[in-house]
Amino acid sequence: MASSVEPARTGTRLVPPGGSVPWVAMYHSVGDCSDDPYRITVTPERLGLQLEWLRRRGLRGVSVSDLLAARARGEGRDLVGLTFDDGYADFVTAALPLLHRRRFGATLFVLPGRLGGENAWDPLGPRKPLLTADGVRRAAAEGVEIGSHGLTHVDLTGVDDVVLKAETDGSRALLEELTGIRALGFCYPYGRVDARAVAAVREAGYSYACAIDPGPLTGPHALPRVHVGQRDTSWRLHLKHGLHRLRRRPTGSR
Repeated sequence: MASSVEPARTGTRLVPPGGSVPWVAMYHSVGDCSDDPYRITVTPERLGLQLEWLRRRGLRGVSVSDLLAARARGEGRDLVGLTFDDGYADFVTAALPLLHRRRFGATLFVLPGRLGGENAWDPLGPRKPLLTADGVRRAAAEGVEIGSHGLTHVDLTGVDDVVLKAETDGSRALLEELTGIRALGFCYPYGRVDARAVAAVREAGYSYACAIDPGPLTGPHALPRVHVGQRDTSWRLHLKHGLHRLRRRPTGSR
């Protein structure tokens, strides 16, 4: 399940001529969703059904690094990027076994400044524990790509230069010290991004970054993603997949 190759570098095309922007699914927590005001949780049962939907359609979940590397070669039309934000502890206990069962890969975006903490940035809903340092190392050892979600989960579009550097460059240094593996990917907290944040992430040395709907900033350092939640049955996934193919026009080098 490990990422075996690196993604396309800055200056390469995000998609081949005539292609579409790759499909990247955005998950968060996997567990009890009875109290879930932000709709960030899917049950293990629902996640299993969603992964089976991909498999039945001939699609395979992979890390974003593997997805971008394949697309840079003009391949990978059967690949879907699977991302899990925030680094919840339930990723290892609930999501990872389901991924392993189908031989799917994934990218886990963690907050090195909050290891062993909880989702304190969410004012509503239950407190959810985050992975400890050992938990992150375990996920990495089991083939999961580990990327940065910033240091502490702050909106990068509203911080000063010192905080911006700490959240991007500083978080990458901590992750690499923790895992011993180069951190290739970044994920913008809340999905919020502007040109200044993109520049900071690129300058920090990340190969790619994930957002939600970055509009004209779309490119290797501002990849759009599709939210997948508990309500997403097979029919809704079919619609989301189709709409993504229609909405995401090819982009050139960025």
